[in-house]
Amino acid sequence: MKYALALSLLLAAASPLACSDDATPPPAANPAAGSTTGEHTEAPPGTVVEAEPQRSGDATKGYDALVNQGYVGCGVPYSAYSKVFGDAPENMRLPGRNVKNAPLPYMYTRFTTKTGVDVVSLNCLVCHASFVGDELVVGLGAANGDFTTDPSGQASAAALLVTDAKDKVEYEKWAQRVKAIGPLTVATTVGANPGDNIGAVLFAHHDQKTLAWSDEPLMELPPAYVVPVDVPPWWRMAKKNAMFYVGAGRGDHARIMMTASTLCTDTVEEASAIDAYFPDVAAYVGSIQPPEFPYPIDSALADVGRGVFEATCSRCHGTYGEGAKYPNYLIPLAEVGTDATLATGSTQFAGKYVDWFNGSFYGEIARLEPQAGYYAPPLDGIWATAPYLHNGSVPTVAALLDSSTRPKFWTRSFDPHD
Repeated sequence: MKYALALSLLLAAASPLACSDDATPPPAANPAAGSTTGEHTEAPPGTVVEAEPQRSGDATKGYDALVNQGYVGCGVPYSAYSKVFGDAPENMRLPGRNVKNAPLPYMYTRFTTKTGVDVVSLNCLVCHASFVGDELVVGLGAANGDFTTDPSGQASAAALLVTDAKDKVEYEKWAQRVKAIGPLTVATTVGANPGDNIGAVLFAHHDQKTLAWSDEPLMELPPAYVVPVDVPPWWRMAKKNAMFYVGAGRGDHARIMMTASTLCTDTVEEASAIDAYFPDVAAYVGSIQPPEFPYPIDSALADVGRGVFEATCSRCHGTYGEGAKYPNYLIPLAEVGTDATLATGSTQFAGKYVDWFNGSFYGEIARLEPQAGYYAPPLDGIWATAPYLHNGSVPTVAALLDSSTRPKFWTRSFDPHD
């Protein structure tokens, strides 16, 4: 319970763009266990998303940066954090962390700011790691994230724990950002991720050319309503040529991913320093493989299903196993026939926020180019990624395949063993 409270308290440090990431530089595709083979039966009614050049990186260095570096740039002073929280239980910890970070929960990072203050912030794994049963899986979208409360009040209350003058300055920097984005990033449903809203609000508060923070927004803020987005698994990134459900992330993917630092990155110099190691982070993300299906498989039934899949689904979602192919198709809204909100100019994919990104430091080698349609994703590890669709509206694979059985209303246990 105490870690759930801390998660809510530190919400604002969550990444604005990376929380919705859906692609990275594609290495060789990894076949999934129990997958199929075959050729596409026909071309889907969409457009091919072509690959673009990517910077190379070192996956081992990328993991180290992901779990140890302070790319968010600000946070709660450790002097205050340590008054409330002790060491995390073993199942909440990560391997390969440095001495400062080894005792922390996986979603937190402790680092020293440029002013010399020891702070704790959220990292990318607050959205991009979750449990399957008792196992923590890095790269699995956090479909149980609870962002249904405004953290602004908690940020104000936490000020009582900060006593040192230098710590107070660093705390106030973090708290002002929380208070700016908090009211506009409250989801209506547990499991919906507000990353797109966070991105839009942070763009509005940063100068496009210098990245300097402004207490007053420099352009119109997004609507307070959080468009529901289900966090996709990172292991899809090895195959996709563009990021996000609407294929918006084009050009250099590492540059897009490092906007996870936008909360407190206030100069181009700071952004450049973070960008220098984010190709390594992208390389690590691209190396992640899905967890293997741990239960018995009815081979006879699977063989029947394979034929149906290859005749009906593979044209958009690709083939699997030996000779696997993934077509990188973006399907227009008229063909998809599902919730169109995300693909019609919502939150960070609205015109003015797209223009801000494309005209900023981030847009020098990358761009946002949202499409009026949805990427048909690869299906590696789909068993572990419920609920389904871009908005998390479908509870099971069976209901996904037979739309007539999809419940209009349903609730979840949030038990990772289910």
